[in-house]
Amino acid sequence: MSEVLTLGEAMAVFASSDIDEPLWKAKHFDKYLAGAEVNVTIGLSRLEHSIEFITQLGDDPIGEFIQYELKKSNIDIKNISINRLYQTGIMMKQRVLHGDPDTASLRKNSAASHLNIEKTATLLLDQPEVIYFTGVFLALSEQTRKSSKWLIEKYKNVPDIKTVFDTNLRPNLWESTSEMIKTVNYFAHMAKIVLPGLDEGKILTGNREPNDIADFYLNNSDITEIVVIKLGVNGAFLKDKYGHKMTIPGFKVDKILDTVGAGDGFAVGLISGLLEGLSIESAIVRGNAIGAMAVQSYGDNDGYPTMLELNQFLVQHDQI
Repeated sequence: MSEVLTLGEAMAVFASSDIDEPLWKAKHFDKYLAGAEVNVTIGLSRLEHSIEFITQLGDDPIGEFIQYELKKSNIDIKNISINRLYQTGIMMKQRVLHGDPDTASLRKNSAASHLNIEKTATLLLDQPEVIYFTGVFLALSEQTRKSSKWLIEKYKNVPDIKTVFDTNLRPNLWESTSEMIKTVNYFAHMAKIVLPGLDEGKILTGNREPNDIADFYLNNSDITEIVVIKLGVNGAFLKDKYGHKMTIPGFKVDKILDTVGAGDGFAVGLISGLLEGLSIESAIVRGNAIGAMAVQSYGDNDGYPTMLELNQFLVQHDQI
């Protein structure tokens, strides 16, 4: 039985090794696994948690690469399907010395975007402790939204399952901003734990302060119990349905190499902490730690730690 169940799009990212060159000009690339949900599965597996991942891949070399890498990371891939009509999505990412890198997605009409409700409904699924989903997969197609809704509703009456939703906005993948806001908020209201970034929360709710953003989700859903707003280097703001709130500081790092994957790393820390029985505050500390570790490595998930590495980091920062 897997502890965590997630669905999403798995891709390969071709990351430039040419420093500060625009993508059109770069000539040298390294290949890694990519995708928000993939990053979280890799991170949780590295912390020795069991994960079941649902996706659809093309019958192509990138799809074979993804299956190989996921199996190597001990991810349960029995519910990954192959579609011979569509290709696996890929991304390209710039390498920069400062700031956020430019990225380009080549995922329109990908195999994952055609993962539909009829296909999902035939899967043999474990009963997990956590269901994790993000706004990225929702953006791909009407079919991915139907699949996500089906999965959530399948388990909505099962007690003790935590549904964790990372809003993870990708405006360029949506037909319009209004459709993005409407759909992402609809799914957020179906989750027990909602994880927006501060800038995402501003877009989705029209509010600017973390407390007001949290109240938007807590006051408009009978399901949502906890909102954690990611504040980047400033840590995270927590508020629950009982009114308990606090800001949990982040970790300062000397050198930032790549910011991609930091938010997913936060989710890894929070989910793993909850699986291990930590308080929500301690789970957020762990999320902040893994996010800080992530930005110190190239690759979307290369900086995610083992449990030993995580504990060493926390000891160094007086958190254990």
